[in-house]
Amino acid sequence: MSVRDQQLGPLGTRRIPDPRPDERPLRAWQRAALERYRAASSVSGRDFLAVATPGAGKTTFALRVAAELLAAGVVTAVSVVAPTEHLKRQWAEAAAGVGISLDPNFRNSAGATSRDYLGVALTYAQVAAHPALHLARTKARRTLVILDEVHHAGDALSWGDAIREAFTPAARRLALTGTPFRSDVNPIPFVTYLPGQDGVTRSVADSSYGYADALRDGVVRPVIFLAYSGEMSWRTSAGAELTARLGEPLTNEQTAAAWRTALDPKGNWIPAVLAAADTRLTQVRRGGMPDAGGLVIASDHANARAYAALLRRISGTEPTVVLSDDPTASDRIAAFRGSTDRWMVAVRMVSEGVDVPRLAVGVYATSVATPLFFAQAIGRFVRGRGRAETASVFLPSVPVLLDLAGQMEVQRDHALDKPLREPDAFDDEALREANRRRDTTDKPDSPFTALESSAELDRVIFDGGEFGAPAPAGSAEEEDFLGLPGLLEPDQVATLLRQRQAAQLAAERGRKAKAAKQASTAPPPPAEAETEDSRPVHEVIAELRRELNRLVASNNHRTGRPHGMIHAELRRTCGGPPSGQATAAQLRARIDTMRKWNS
Repeated sequence: MSVRDQQLGPLGTRRIPDPRPDERPLRAWQRAALERYRAASSVSGRDFLAVATPGAGKTTFALRVAAELLAAGVVTAVSVVAPTEHLKRQWAEAAAGVGISLDPNFRNSAGATSRDYLGVALTYAQVAAHPALHLARTKARRTLVILDEVHHAGDALSWGDAIREAFTPAARRLALTGTPFRSDVNPIPFVTYLPGQDGVTRSVADSSYGYADALRDGVVRPVIFLAYSGEMSWRTSAGAELTARLGEPLTNEQTAAAWRTALDPKGNWIPAVLAAADTRLTQVRRGGMPDAGGLVIASDHANARAYAALLRRISGTEPTVVLSDDPTASDRIAAFRGSTDRWMVAVRMVSEGVDVPRLAVGVYATSVATPLFFAQAIGRFVRGRGRAETASVFLPSVPVLLDLAGQMEVQRDHALDKPLREPDAFDDEALREANRRRDTTDKPDSPFTALESSAELDRVIFDGGEFGAPAPAGSAEEEDFLGLPGLLEPDQVATLLRQRQAAQLAAERGRKAKAAKQASTAPPPPAEAETEDSRPVHEVIAELRRELNRLVASNNHRTGRPHGMIHAELRRTCGGPPSGQATAAQLRARIDTMRKWNS
């Protein structure tokens, strides 16, 4: 049934019929948002901002609004504006399913499209390239403009100006976003901003449906974050060789260097994490999601290809590689979506909006640290197809990412000004600047050289809580978490994580008690025996670091203080450099201090 054939309804003289048998009914949040939209329209509301977490079904809601407005004669045309070419086609396909024909191949150079279409699907860049053309099209027909992921309209001042110019005369504007915040203060067109009690001016949504709400309703999957740390060594431009533990308190430059070392495909960190992720994917497939897929989000093309080669050896299957400059990228994503292939490796192409519901395991192998990109990336894994599906995301144990992972359920709005605060050791802006400077020297002759790296499961984050203790890659402790069932309700995830954490802590206490008992009953060593540890220094230091990290993790579970804060307090108390550069004597002093704190 075409939209033109529909009967009378609430927005005018026609109504939209009940969903066809092959269509799912609206979710509760979509029905509530639709009622709010109808109420707003009844008082001549032209603009409406709907914020809904990725995977909640913003497209379905928007198309229901479009169908009602077309059926009522309020509008006679629809223009959808999306961030990417791939999303234009995705919108056209979804619209066709409800009888709304959109042209995803419209080109500015043509200036017009077939009369068979009820509208067009555009990109923000396309509108910015010729706003006058789209202004004329908007004036020619009563148009509903759907601004998908509307925060992109603030990506550049010229984009915002173009969106305003092209769509100010629109009969209706429906703005959608899963991430209504931005890292800058560029205002988003057609969005209302109001000052809050703290004096900060923020965006205001007409309908809001956050991740916490969607998780409660079973609309999205719970996300288990597995954060990996490890020892990183690199050579600076001055020729100095540095070693640090990923995630420990470091300067922004050192954090960026350690992070880059971890992501180096020639080191040991990324292969170990990819192997762990592949093991998790196998477990998820065996546990009730036989078509589950994995996605690695890479920083650049070279790393993406190298990660694909590693996955080929690890999994024995050929990954799909999606690069941002590949004209066949959309076709590759579509083919992966419809297949049962294990892995896809991508650079930026699937960070937002792309719908591949079978993605259940991810590896965040990029140095992008903005809250916006992180939220968009994690949104690729939360799209639920049924209750009890879980998502697992592997990421570097870097403070800024750990903080974002721990605040998954926090709803943010776009702030046009920011409250004054003291500089932070891990300030997001400063870290991004360090990464940008690092990226500009990412060439064969770069003075930076990644030397070696190791991987260790640092902690598991779920629902804002931290579980587990540092565990070397391949250890039984790591396998406890990789072996979580693939189908779990959110409360079951939390219960199992607590059980595994309790079992590990009990086992650790048992090992210490056994060692203490053996030490108390052992005969004194012969006088001529060596009293100093005769093992190689690197083995002694590695063992001391593991013991220190176990004690720090224990203190974290008991007090809730972040690992980095505990390490920083230890350094203030005992003196010396970060533990990655500390001597055996300095590490022993910190271990003794930690034991006192934990007693």
